[in-house]
Amino acid sequence: MKSKLTFTSVAILAAVSLVVAACGSDDDSSSDTTTTTAAPATTMAPTTTAAPATTMAPTTTATPVATAASCAMDDTLKLGYILPSTGSLAFINEPMFQAVDLAVKEIGDAGIQGIEMISGDSGTSPDVANTTADNLLAEGVQGIIGAASSGISLSIIDKVTGAGIPMISPSNTAPTFTTYDDNDLYFRTAPTDELQGRVIGDLVTDDGARSAIVLYRNDAYGVALAETAERQLIDNGVESAGRLALDPEGSTFTSEVQEVAAAGVDAVILIAFDEGGRVIAQMIEAGITPTNTDIYTPDGLASDTTWELVDPNDPSVVQGIRGTRPVPTEGAESTFSDRFAEFAPGVDELFSSNSYDAAIIYALASLAACSTDAADFAPMINDVTRIGTKCSLYADCAQLILDGIDIDYDGASGPLDFVDAGEPGVGTYDLWEFDAEGIPQAFGTRTVIG
Repeated sequence: MKSKLTFTSVAILAAVSLVVAACGSDDDSSSDTTTTTAAPATTMAPTTTAAPATTMAPTTTATPVATAASCAMDDTLKLGYILPSTGSLAFINEPMFQAVDLAVKEIGDAGIQGIEMISGDSGTSPDVANTTADNLLAEGVQGIIGAASSGISLSIIDKVTGAGIPMISPSNTAPTFTTYDDNDLYFRTAPTDELQGRVIGDLVTDDGARSAIVLYRNDAYGVALAETAERQLIDNGVESAGRLALDPEGSTFTSEVQEVAAAGVDAVILIAFDEGGRVIAQMIEAGITPTNTDIYTPDGLASDTTWELVDPNDPSVVQGIRGTRPVPTEGAESTFSDRFAEFAPGVDELFSSNSYDAAIIYALASLAACSTDAADFAPMINDVTRIGTKCSLYADCAQLILDGIDIDYDGASGPLDFVDAGEPGVGTYDLWEFDAEGIPQAFGTRTVIG
């Protein structure tokens, strides 16, 4: 006979408040974290909290109700996130925030666990991210979702994992993390770019390019992906004109564009975040357009709003640019896309499933360990994704755990099946092309095994 417990903690995801430094730079030196709680309710009446339109959509939560449990967790699981409200990745913030919000709501609706989520901005600046990490650790979070950028995660990973707190990133793809000395406390729900680099190299080759050049954002994400993509091109017999580093904070890229023009290549691979819009605009001014040169870009620019970074008056300016982006692998939970669309109408799904899974994995690992203490549940994170009875929805997985059954969570982003390094061993990628409205339209999918 299992004991009955009542959890009166509620889950709320709150918006970040950030003071942006002068001159509009991403090198912000201050960050803020915010948490909001609601009074316990006797019913599961939803509480709605409006958030700033530039960062988050309204958050809906439900108060957990009495439930049978196999252990006595008398504390709320306190988590935080470090995701970009500002900086050059801010354009992907809404899918991530909304997906975490959906996960927290569904955990609360199941009435089994209480979750407190504290928000924090990463920007694309180590200063911002480190301030946020300090704030979250001071708040006593037992797990962090983020950061989004590989370079930003590398700037805080030693601080966070050194404090005994796990990190689960929804979008870090740099191969560096696979072998990083992280005290077994770093995880990610996105596959390594060792896989995406192979896919984009193959796409360029399959489209018939005989020569190519790679422009890349000079950070952990860009360097690793550029090296992998170039290696794949060379292996495929495509002549490489080399790799050109881009300053993420640069406003003009005249010399780099001149080198591309002088190279006279068939194809250009551009690995960037929002600075890529400026690069494309300057390439077009120099006569290097999608109509006369094949241009490719991976997930960093695979957005419905990328065209606005190039020409805010003409979405067709990016038409014909092709690329790759991670998508859920075969075996992913099939209803997530519809549930997310209902929860966040009109919001792009880029990395949404990965963000959702990060929050769900934390909750399931905590429940499996019967503890809200990171020292207890962190060792369970890999196992809940790969060992036991398969399940896909939080409520179903949680009930299996309460029944004493080990689980294998197949998430919204795919089966996951974390390898010992704490990451998926398989990656699936959309092959897409911008249409005349500036929307990336998929025309194929490829799955790669690491």
